[in-house]
Amino acid sequence: MSNDRFLRFNDIYLATEPYVKAVGQMRVNASGIGWKAAEGEAENLKGLSIPGLTLPVGMLALQRDDLRRIQWQRVARGYGLRIHTKSGTVHKLDGFREDDQESLRDVVRKMFHGVPFEVREISIKGWNWGKADFEGTNMTFRVDNRPMFDLPMGYVSNTNLANKNEVSVEMQPPRAKGVKRKGAPDELVEIRGANKASDDESVDGDKDGDKDGEKEDEEVSAASVLHDTIKERADLGQVSGDSIVQFPEILVDMFPHFLRLRGKTYDYKIPYENVQRLFLVSKPDELHMMFIVGLNPPIRQGQTRYPYLVLQFVRDEEMTVELNLEAEGLAAKYEGRLRTHYDEPLYRIVANVFKGLADKRLIEGGSFRAYHGSQGVKASLKANEGTLYPLDKGFLFAPKPPLYIPHSDIASIVFSRVEASSSNKMRTINREEHASLEEYMAEHGIKMLSELNETTSVSYKGMDDDSDNDGAAFQGAAGAGDGGDDDESSVDEDFVAESESDVPEEYDENYETPEEEE
Repeated sequence: MSNDRFLRFNDIYLATEPYVKAVGQMRVNASGIGWKAAEGEAENLKGLSIPGLTLPVGMLALQRDDLRRIQWQRVARGYGLRIHTKSGTVHKLDGFREDDQESLRDVVRKMFHGVPFEVREISIKGWNWGKADFEGTNMTFRVDNRPMFDLPMGYVSNTNLANKNEVSVEMQPPRAKGVKRKGAPDELVEIRGANKASDDESVDGDKDGDKDGEKEDEEVSAASVLHDTIKERADLGQVSGDSIVQFPEILVDMFPHFLRLRGKTYDYKIPYENVQRLFLVSKPDELHMMFIVGLNPPIRQGQTRYPYLVLQFVRDEEMTVELNLEAEGLAAKYEGRLRTHYDEPLYRIVANVFKGLADKRLIEGGSFRAYHGSQGVKASLKANEGTLYPLDKGFLFAPKPPLYIPHSDIASIVFSRVEASSSNKMRTINREEHASLEEYMAEHGIKMLSELNETTSVSYKGMDDDSDNDGAAFQGAAGAGDGGDDDESSVDEDFVAESESDVPEEYDENYETPEEEE
């Protein structure tokens, strides 16, 4: 419907952000472009942060003076508009019919003098080679000078030089608060692009052996330029002045909405909503503390996924840290959760800052004490030795590979006798720990079955005794916990706090984190 004062379209979708399905009405008049959610649809916009969008009414208002250009293109829901603003945001509205193009073009030319209305022809050739261009916060892949797809830089979580002329880009689209990943549609998580030398360069390289090195340098340089540009546009580089705090000891910089994890070859941008659990436990040696961060989705390095970050600290290492909370609104936002000044052990500072910024409960060692007074008992998970921590609401195994099993996932626990032999060198739970574990499980209402021979004498040798004594194997019959197949686990030393004994962060290829427990 239209008249001389405005043009109106019904059943138009706001598509500026993914994972959001909200339909409403769009109006165009002399003051600008407006969109308002239909009755009951504004609830789908809850948690979004889009410039110009007013909540909870669900109204998007774009002023005429902020419009830079408008593009018409074919989209999945018929036809859509890409509205570029002078502030750099690109708004998307979908659901138009093909014959709406002419009326939209006429009203834009009539009411918005100087704002171009363009038809954006999408390439449908299906080629996997082309050119990458940058415009504002978007990278556009073009084939025959036509766009094939756009990659918003705000979706980029990591980029690296995969080899001398290949750049990988990892994506993680933002989600509205409360939108669950479980049941969400499949999504693209990584793109790799390689620079291809021109035919002339290849010929020159063959003619003169010295040119081979020059050609290689040019390829590396071209890939590096693309890599650096993506980092800059996606805000993955060093922006130390905007950070709340930097922890150079663990290669972590913390910002208001995300943390940056810096490695030798990778830089990761991790939104705080990806932080699912925080653990702080003491190692059996009583000299070190482990801080473990559970992530969902995990960070990725190629095909390898890392669902946990494991940081180790010397217990007695103290530090003074000042937080930068001077930015507008930060002090009030984190009041009661963060302090501007910390003067205490480093592990405690890091844990409290993570807790405050991620707004997650910090799970610490509970009341359980092993035979020798430690928070956990020495055990092994398959071929990996570590410590089993009985916590208030679950079991944690660390450091390699980290595994958390909530009590709610446990059907029963079985203690089995394991005969020590030359072919079985796996570290079992010492028999002397049976009584404390039995008391713990009775206290928490966990069903326990025992296959131990009670007539066998109990060994009270020290926990560090590696002699061939019989031990107990701890087996849990559990539901869907944080665990999985860890046969391919390996060490990545990039993301480990430096200490006297390094603790590697581990991964599980088939890892899937359950919903967070409150």
